[in-house]
Amino acid sequence: MPHARNRNPSPIPEVTWDTGLKEMNETWKGAIACLGVAIFFVMTIGIIYWQVVDQPNKNWILKGSFSGLIWERRTQTLVFQTLTEDKTFAEIDVGNVGNPDIEVPFVRNLCWLNKTEFCYTWDSVAEVRISLETEEASDTECYSVTWSPIHCHVDLKDCFSMVNVSWYGGAGVHAPSWPINDANISMQPFTVSDLRDNPSGFGSVLERYFLGSSGVSVLVAPNIPLHVGMESRQQFCLQTPPSMERMPLQYTVCVGHNIKAVHQESMQQLSRATRELPNMDALRLPFWKLLANVDSGAKLERELRTFSNRLKRHHLGEGVISLDEHSTALLSNMDHSYLNSKKRTSKRHTRDIPFVKLLNISITLSPYLSIDSQQFQTSMQEGIEDYWLSLPSGPQGRPVPLLTQWKGKYSVKLNITNPEATNWFLDKVDILRSHLGMEYVIMEGGEGNPFEEHLKTPLALVGDEYIGLLADLAERIEDNAIVTSGTRSSHKPLFICMSALESNWSYSGLKGIIPSLLHHSLLGYNFFIPDAEAPSLSNRSQTTSFLSAGWGLLPSFLSSASRHLHGSLRRNGS
Repeated sequence: MPHARNRNPSPIPEVTWDTGLKEMNETWKGAIACLGVAIFFVMTIGIIYWQVVDQPNKNWILKGSFSGLIWERRTQTLVFQTLTEDKTFAEIDVGNVGNPDIEVPFVRNLCWLNKTEFCYTWDSVAEVRISLETEEASDTECYSVTWSPIHCHVDLKDCFSMVNVSWYGGAGVHAPSWPINDANISMQPFTVSDLRDNPSGFGSVLERYFLGSSGVSVLVAPNIPLHVGMESRQQFCLQTPPSMERMPLQYTVCVGHNIKAVHQESMQQLSRATRELPNMDALRLPFWKLLANVDSGAKLERELRTFSNRLKRHHLGEGVISLDEHSTALLSNMDHSYLNSKKRTSKRHTRDIPFVKLLNISITLSPYLSIDSQQFQTSMQEGIEDYWLSLPSGPQGRPVPLLTQWKGKYSVKLNITNPEATNWFLDKVDILRSHLGMEYVIMEGGEGNPFEEHLKTPLALVGDEYIGLLADLAERIEDNAIVTSGTRSSHKPLFICMSALESNWSYSGLKGIIPSLLHHSLLGYNFFIPDAEAPSLSNRSQTTSFLSAGWGLLPSFLSSASRHLHGSLRRNGS
């Protein structure tokens, strides 16, 4: 019989072993839990560190064939660079949108399915869309940038750095410089203004086009309200004013291997119309500016005769005598009364009128008409108030002409959108041509918008639309019209009169001639006539011949030099 092994009836050791094992399991579980919490804490710290400290300072958001767009996180700027990062075309500070104190990552592309587009919602304030436009075998690449406000009254403002980049184009100023980096202009509407009334505004030739020496250009959309400001040697800024309409800020940035290719591409986008040449006879003769302080047509004719004899006495040859609007009105009224008088017995009129027709003269007209004039009173009596820019007096009321000031008088402005009004104006020009036999017609007064003077939001002719329509009207005056302001009209067969410069050696005077020449030529206005500021009334009689002679000899030289420099830009890309 086998030996039976005695078993210990006491369960204590087993209980001790099981209890130790359970305690050990609880200890390991606690250690593992603590280790997991520590790892999670370290991961959290690492993620926060990566987002705040170790995140890359710049990110590529779009890439083309040779250029790309980089987002600089710390400076909140968009940077256009070559893919090799050895050349920077432009830097745009976009930190002015929304809250500038909030650092925006700006790296998540909501249009990630399209490699040529970048979309993002900026700080719940605005949406930005950037599209890359490129063509095969092209030396340029263009980026279309559109900021769209999400809410009303949002300031959209982008600033282009002037550091290491020389900028050209834009608009003329009172004291022009080349390049425009030295200009210092407060933020204001980017529209043409009369520098005589607003010296701190923008001058006679204006285009929404800026060209940078690094091979970059900026073209702003023509159909949006735009404000522009410049900080000398720092930056120039584009801004859309806040409004209920939530207007976008839209522009195109083109970059290229050289400035020539960028300029040629930009000019094609700026004006696709066929270029027409004006009447080149204007370059053959100097323009003499007659500043006559007289109050009657008879006195004006005596001044004309005296001035013409003075030119002959000094052997200055044949030229064009330019009359201002006041002198034009005096001659027009006198000629009108003479031709319509029942008794033509005045031998003086019979002798003087042919003399005026023998002279080469240019007259000056504007779309303004004084409310004290007989023509305006007649228009009101005949019920043609819609010939002038007007506002309705009620839902079914008659239009009420808007009053504005022109040369110190309350006036109304021609409704250039009314075909009957423009035909009336052209008939007026034809009558003056038959009466005076003038060689050229200078059209001034396109600047300003009476709607903006009376209303915060203009109902029509927003911005510089009036200037463009006035250029269309001038184009219908055959080929002898000269305009004093231009925008998006460089292709038209018109001469343009430069902003009046002072008679001194500052940049607002003689030093400003060459910068103005280069500015006009760059924007495509190659045919222009310089002008000088009129002296005070008390000094006109003493300074008339000096000022006229000093400026009258410049047009041929400046216009030919402009064409030469413009051609050099196209050939050399410099």
